[in-house]
Amino acid sequence: MSEVRQKAEQAGQAVAVLNRLTTAQKNEALLASAEALVRSTDAILAANEEDLQRGRDNGTSSSMLDRLALTSERIEGIAEGLRQIAELPDPVGDVLETLDRPNGLHIVKRRVPLGVIGIVYEARPNVTVDAMGLCLKTGNAVVLRGGSSALSSNRKIVEVIHGALEGTQVPVNAVQLIEDPKRASVDEMLKLNGLLDVVIPRGGNSLIQTVVQNATVPVIETGAGICHTYLDATADPVMAADIALNAKVQRPSVCNSMETLLVHEDFAENHLTELANRFKEAGVELRASEAARGLISWAVPATDEDFATEYNDYILNVKIVRNLDEAMAHIARYGTKHSECIVTQDAANAERFQQEVDAAAVYHNASTRFTDGYEFGFGAEIGISTQKLHARGPMGLAALTSSKYIVQGNGQIRQ
Repeated sequence: MSEVRQKAEQAGQAVAVLNRLTTAQKNEALLASAEALVRSTDAILAANEEDLQRGRDNGTSSSMLDRLALTSERIEGIAEGLRQIAELPDPVGDVLETLDRPNGLHIVKRRVPLGVIGIVYEARPNVTVDAMGLCLKTGNAVVLRGGSSALSSNRKIVEVIHGALEGTQVPVNAVQLIEDPKRASVDEMLKLNGLLDVVIPRGGNSLIQTVVQNATVPVIETGAGICHTYLDATADPVMAADIALNAKVQRPSVCNSMETLLVHEDFAENHLTELANRFKEAGVELRASEAARGLISWAVPATDEDFATEYNDYILNVKIVRNLDEAMAHIARYGTKHSECIVTQDAANAERFQQEVDAAAVYHNASTRFTDGYEFGFGAEIGISTQKLHARGPMGLAALTSSKYIVQGNGQIRQ
């Protein structure tokens, strides 16, 4: 039996136990895991350094190394995410609807776990912990398949978590890590109907499309982030600069960072050159439309391919537009329905933008970097869904549940 099938079966065996656990028992496991991760910081950092060194040897970009890197502060942040999940209300068992039928049937729609969740992701060791925490809180078992570039980190993290779970009521088998780095292990996961209830991909567009196009197991599609910030004619220049710089520079390697800056021609005439120089000082390469290059002489010409690219790097497209309609048309053509922002003092334009732009999160006067489960108060996230069925946006606890109807009768039969 393959590693993938064996571990999926072991995860399935843990589901019945998980379904019997109380919220207090699940929280105990989360808090124990958080404490264990912090205690094991040195060992986790040593494993992470193995991954980082392999990445450096293979020529991995600095932005991708940043996604891979752990620090003691990041480990503490990951542990704090588990503590926050423990503090959140447990959605399992929530009554969503109650119906009393004329024939005397009493019907209750109740929230229940999904079952066994497969997570396929890339070089983000924090996802290992976030996924585990959210799945266990909602009574789901999880089968993790991280990228080979983070294998040493993920292996050590799961080892630490298993050690923590041994002292709790949560079965160790509820958290499984696929260590086989071959592409075939992903392909096998995607077809484990009957063993996995759902697969969630988390990573770049190539990974997501591979999962969506090849899976026979149901998929919750998380999306690539070609995110835009539109600076309207009435945007406050100080606010606009702060938001735009934060959206690109604060952490460019993540999916909610800005990839294209759209600028109203009136705003551009007065402020774009100064703003572009600030991006240059921050080490950002600008790729600009023809009109924008008239104000940013040192920018590289932008192509259609550039506007359709998720860089996750210190590269930014800049385009001057005539009005709100042109900005929204550009977003409709190139956006990935992830996170979009308008900076404006015009309330009517802000309302139109937020009403008409089709994305999981649409911002007015705030950075797209806030599209994140932690920032939304979810404790952590399993991913950011850009689809419209079941879940959309940052997926917290409720997104990892389904529902069932509990029907009480006293002998009714259908005529």
